[in-house]
Amino acid sequence: MTSEAYTTPPAGPAGRLRTAIRGALFRYAGLRGYILLSPTLLVLVGAMCLPVGILLVYSFWTQSYIEIDHTLTLANYIKIFTRQSYMLLIGKSVLISFTVTVATVLLAYPIAYFIAFKVSRYKIVWLILITVPFLTSYLLRVFAWKIILGYNGIINSGLKWLGIIDQPLTFLLHNPTAVVITLAHAWAPIAILPIFVSLEKMDRSLLEAATDLGDSPTQRFLRVTLPLSIPGVVASSMLVFIPTVGDYITPQLVGGPDGMMVGSLMHAMFFRANDWPLGSALAIISAMAITLTSLGIWLLTKQARARAI
Repeated sequence: MTSEAYTTPPAGPAGRLRTAIRGALFRYAGLRGYILLSPTLLVLVGAMCLPVGILLVYSFWTQSYIEIDHTLTLANYIKIFTRQSYMLLIGKSVLISFTVTVATVLLAYPIAYFIAFKVSRYKIVWLILITVPFLTSYLLRVFAWKIILGYNGIINSGLKWLGIIDQPLTFLLHNPTAVVITLAHAWAPIAILPIFVSLEKMDRSLLEAATDLGDSPTQRFLRVTLPLSIPGVVASSMLVFIPTVGDYITPQLVGGPDGMMVGSLMHAMFFRANDWPLGSALAIISAMAITLTSLGIWLLTKQARARAI
């Protein structure tokens, strides 16, 4: 077989189509990248977009005793927006998650800074130690905080042994503060890694230039290090904020009635009240609240970075 058999495109529409596709693949590198990603994208569409689409369809139906009325209606959304308790719970969940995000980033940033700038050897060891909590179950970590903050827990027992208090402190558990403490501890390792990556790839010559221009360590941090690490801070904030809004386990175990979040309400709608349409509407509204809040956080940090630079 001669080389002409390989270079001459096959005749017919199918041959011309194959030739056009082959030419597009060689011409556009981005298209080849998307083709390589196509299996993953298909899995993501099936595992994420499809369930959200099902929830969206369910949210426009209504529950009639044990049957679902498939008539399209906005009754569930009207019920949620007109019932103050639902809106207050969604707002409370967003506020608690925002507090958890701020607390987690404030805890994670110094650790990431220390590893990036102060540790010269065995950085991988420090990163492995950070991920050690993930070797234990998330549920066990929540139970550990329940023991620490409990009525007869470690904190109350220690304060009584020191003679600081006579009766155990009741405000440590079953309130939003306990939820914030537990979630901040659980998500801190995840928040450290993006900030560390952002600090690690920073051009050190910029810090040297700031020092040569007379900046003090504090000024150098505020004018160079912090603005350049904003992408890592934003990534950490999103990784913490988005999943904690709908957290169910932590509010259930350490939050009590005062620390209840929207995830507990959605669980009750789906599995206790058997009202899937209303639960789906709550999930859609919660997702919209998370999206808008995340977008607001991103815009604020972008503006803050622009002013700093």
